[in-house]
Amino acid sequence: MRPYLNGLLTGLFLQLSIGPVFFLIFGITLESNYLNCLSAILAVTIVDYLYISLSIFGVGKLLDKPKVNTVLGIIGSLVLIVFGIITLVNSFRTINIGFIDNTSNWNIYNSFFSVFFLTLSSPLTIIFWSSVFVSKAIENNYIKNQLIFFGIGAGFSTFVFLSLTMLIISLIKTNIPLFIIKTLNILVGITMICYGVIRFIKVVKPKNASN
Repeated sequence: MRPYLNGLLTGLFLQLSIGPVFFLIFGITLESNYLNCLSAILAVTIVDYLYISLSIFGVGKLLDKPKVNTVLGIIGSLVLIVFGIITLVNSFRTINIGFIDNTSNWNIYNSFFSVFFLTLSSPLTIIFWSSVFVSKAIENNYIKNQLIFFGIGAGFSTFVFLSLTMLIISLIKTNIPLFIIKTLNILVGITMICYGVIRFIKVVKPKNASN
């Protein structure tokens, strides 16, 4: 149980590093209901477990190549930008002059698959988890079986953190004016686009600098 608890606590700490997936789920929570939010959280948890499993089995070494990193980085950046644009367009679409549409663009299925593919678009997460596992294995002298329990705990932290955080947001959002909620969704879209642009620049800049 100790490796599992260590993984859970480590994962919860790492969750404090908020990224684009968090903002997308945040937008889903604001614009729809908690059931759709849970569907989205389940998607990111599944992908996290997939990447954690690949990290434990050493697949991250295959991605530790400049050309592979560049291609995957560009793809991930473009996916972020596209999702940001979609979120932005949907937010503007539901705001009309003097009227705010109460209908939501989210349901269980598109919430799940949108977050699933957005999370999947960043396979370099495997390298991140690989580095975490290596450091923890050295620090705590974990054998492979203990590292597996550590990974299970780390993956479950995603579900725990997001489900509790979004539950709180879903409970207090009823006291937030709908126009503010729509405005927050616009900010979510802009944030995701900025994430994508910044990531794209970081990926292509070293390549251009070497020419």
